[in-house]
Amino acid sequence: MRRVLVTGASSGIGAAVARALAAPGVSVLLHARHNREGLEAVAAQVREKGGEAHLLLADLAEPEAPARLVEDTARLLGGLDVLVSNAGFADRTPVAKLTDEGFGRSLDAVLWAFLRLARAARPHLEAGEAPRLIAISSFVAHMFRNDAATFPATAAAKGGVEALVRALAIEWAPRVTVNAIAPGYTRKDPGAHAAMTPEQWQATIARIPMARLGTPEDVAHAVAWLASPGAGYVTGQLVHVNGGIAL
Repeated sequence: MRRVLVTGASSGIGAAVARALAAPGVSVLLHARHNREGLEAVAAQVREKGGEAHLLLADLAEPEAPARLVEDTARLLGGLDVLVSNAGFADRTPVAKLTDEGFGRSLDAVLWAFLRLARAARPHLEAGEAPRLIAISSFVAHMFRNDAATFPATAAAKGGVEALVRALAIEWAPRVTVNAIAPGYTRKDPGAHAAMTPEQWQATIARIPMARLGTPEDVAHAVAWLASPGAGYVTGQLVHVNGGIAL
């Protein structure tokens, strides 16, 4: 049984990752902060593909929550082989208006959450089969332009995650591979909050060499590959899934 924890799995990229990894012989722990209804829908999709699904709610910005989530996951699944750290949020507040509290929220929910998840998961992953730690970063940590929205707090938090990925890849080798994926502009689920107007989205698409927005499935396919036996010699890497927007 392949045992998988996906954080932020009630919608978008996290939900697509859960669906991509679901299969007979795979047990997935689906996490969200509060959207249990979304998790139930994703759990049904996982089960339709022959996988097992379990649900847990937790606010990973709380200091004790990440370790508790990992321990509960290992107890429910009987161990842990793959951790996909996806939960987080985007903050477009410009630096001039960014408060200490606002900056801290990004660090707590993204950077600190990832570090705390990783620390708690290490012994379980090292005891697992073909263990993988995969972090979802973002192109906003790599692209700063006058003609595009910037996300300073998110960029700082995601940049920290990427640095930790490289450090952990060294420390955890050769037992566990540690990698990150940086999605570009990605379509939201129908009905989800849109950060830009339709006109702004069209202007954004015009700057993407692949001439379209990414989909959650685009990112999920990359996660599935990193979690597969074929990626067993890949560690400490950042995979950009952005249609070329950051070139």
